[in-house]
Amino acid sequence: MASDHTLTCYPPQTVERSWLPQLAFTALLLLIFVGLNAFSPPPVAPLAVAAETSHGDTLRQILYLGTAALIAFAAIQCRGTGVLRAVPLSMGLLLAWCLASALWAPEPGLVLRRAGLEVVIVVSLILSVETLGPARAFTIWRWLLAAILLVNFLSIPLIGSARHGAGEIDPALVGNWRGLYGHKNIAGAVSAITVILFLFTCTGRKNWIGIAIALAASIFLAMTHSKSSAGFLVIALMAGLAYRVGWRDGLSRAILATLVAVIACAGIAFALLDRDAIAKLLEDPDEFTGRAAIWAAELRYIAGHPFLGAGFGTFTDSGSHSPLHDTVGGSWVDWVSHGHNGYLQILVTIGGVGFVLAMLAVVISPLRRLWALERRDGAGPMLMALFVFAVLHNFMESDFLEGDAAGWAGLLLTIAALNAGAGAHSLTRR
Repeated sequence: MASDHTLTCYPPQTVERSWLPQLAFTALLLLIFVGLNAFSPPPVAPLAVAAETSHGDTLRQILYLGTAALIAFAAIQCRGTGVLRAVPLSMGLLLAWCLASALWAPEPGLVLRRAGLEVVIVVSLILSVETLGPARAFTIWRWLLAAILLVNFLSIPLIGSARHGAGEIDPALVGNWRGLYGHKNIAGAVSAITVILFLFTCTGRKNWIGIAIALAASIFLAMTHSKSSAGFLVIALMAGLAYRVGWRDGLSRAILATLVAVIACAGIAFALLDRDAIAKLLEDPDEFTGRAAIWAAELRYIAGHPFLGAGFGTFTDSGSHSPLHDTVGGSWVDWVSHGHNGYLQILVTIGGVGFVLAMLAVVISPLRRLWALERRDGAGPMLMALFVFAVLHNFMESDFLEGDAAGWAGLLLTIAALNAGAGAHSLTRR
């Protein structure tokens, strides 16, 4: 077992003797961050969404299961069956609840397929970080995102579908950069994660390589016109810098925590005083690029089904089986592919019980580990920035428990790194 001051959870020579864990992890990241439909233009009609989803499911599931088998084999070979304890109890309970929701879902087969794939992806990512060690896993992730960024830039002048084109469902998207991704918001989130990973990593003398790549990722982010990712990135970077300053001693941490609490209370007070204006804003379907209509429908469903929800994975790309189908008066809900709020979407699909389990697994548990004063290592600011970005991004997009969504994978890798070891100095020196 490694000492407390290194993130490598196993003897380095054990991992270095085999390329299998690294190759399997790289394959998993390629499936998540590149996928099977790179540069495919987004569908322009609801039927196209359903056709594309059903066509890609079988091959996608086979590839994920095959990759998961390789990762499990490598993990057990390195450490034995005890490696399964790397999955936090809170995460295990959450995944079990997602599977259990098939018992009351109108389409249990759909829930089991999607929840099963969720289990495969979550466990595979956690076992990969545990087997390789966070330092090596993050190095592979970091340079893979750099390669994706290069491909995205090269695709803009060479591939027409790398930009949102005419015929989009939303005409406002036309011209926005999306690279190899299906939507500019996905490209924006991946670009923001790339900025965080390279700004907080010592790459080259005085991190000049990291700064250059982060600057390039920022430019691509700006050209996607993904306002949510850009805004939350700024806050996340500030949180990372504040963590670096505030976690030097107990007094600094207390001052910083008090300042954050005061700002949060001021924001809540402002919202309460101006609640009528906010209510009118949410009632307007055109606000927040159409998100307000989805949020309103979600809130109405949650009010009538507060505890169990409709079943995991039933919200998106489920046609008439969508839990909101009978809640709204339009057919648009039958082909909506995003709840545009991870917190509300969890409440809709796995209910209040699932929401509590999810907050314990993906917010409270990681925050507790970040809060510990013992995390005075080089990776703390980067992990804090990644965590804050994920938590905030879910107020405008649905990343939590979204299968192989890039934002969800980024949060899972952050959680896995926090769980894998206390010392993280080497994590940011590659």
